[in-house]
Amino acid sequence: MRAGSIAVLVILVALLAAAGWYAYEGLATGSAPMPTAGYVALAAGAGFAIVIGAGLMALLFYSSRRGYDEPPRYEQNPDDNP
Repeated sequence: MRAGSIAVLVILVALLAAAGWYAYEGLATGSAPMPTAGYVALAAGAGFAIVIGAGLMALLFYSSRRGYDEPPRYEQNPDDNP
């Protein structure tokens, strides 16, 4: 392995370790329970994400069925040949 690849690997492992430590510290410390407004915001965000995802998938299927995803095809008229 080259030095650049090793450096990138070390940085990524360090970021993974930092994220794991941050998650552990957040879960290990005791805190107050989430208020009702937090649950409402969580449900609204999850519902919004599902609606957006379903809408995008519907647009994907619509464009695929209508042929918008096909590559362009140029038809030449035999009378146009020089």
